[in-house]
Amino acid sequence: MARHDPIPPKVSLSAIEWSVVALARRDTLASLRTPGRMATAFAALFGGRTENRLADPRLEALRRVSVHAWYRGFAIPESEVDGFYAAGFTPDHLELVVTSISRGRSERRRRA
Repeated sequence: MARHDPIPPKVSLSAIEWSVVALARRDTLASLRTPGRMATAFAALFGGRTENRLADPRLEALRRVSVHAWYRGFAIPESEVDGFYAAGFTPDHLELVVTSISRGRSERRRRA
């Protein structure tokens, strides 16, 4: 009798997760850094822009990976990938996100 491997379930993201991926396109790599106390104080006093961190840790991990992917494609720091997995995502999720963003980056270049 031949052994059959189970078909892996199709990986997907929720609508809100896709929204995070899309919104990450506008974020800069600088949005991934934690601002210092002085930067936070100046932003509070003078109305400057503060970081774009999301309150939900899972969505923040997705945002961070997405920002890297929008700027660097598949060259995402290992620490960010580890955080992505720790938030409950899988390697298939990572491939889905980065592949989707890569297509978006290619389309943007063609239009320019």
